[in-house]
Amino acid sequence: MSKTITTHYDVAEHLRSPEEMAAYLEACLEEADGDAAFIAKALGDIARAKGMSQIAHEAGLSRESLYKALSGERTPNFDTILKVVKALGLKLHATVALTPTNQVTQRN
Repeated sequence: MSKTITTHYDVAEHLRSPEEMAAYLEACLEEADGDAAFIAKALGDIARAKGMSQIAHEAGLSRESLYKALSGERTPNFDTILKVVKALGLKLHATVALTPTNQVTQRN
């Protein structure tokens, strides 16, 4: 039986355009299920794709603190998230979640 050889997959290497970055973040927001560290890690992936030093500078943070905040091992402050999102050139937005408690029923 032959051995399977695997290589390390880094999503940051595949995020090439702002549209791909936004789509990746949107997908992560949908899958996070309330896990803020998961979102921080996704933002870290995007920041690495764009250049961590550049994003740290634009967010007004040190590169080291940005790596720590976006490692996925901790939950950064929301103000840090907002600074990073802005530095990445992205926007957060909200839509109504369709759940049984907030679905609008039509009256005839």
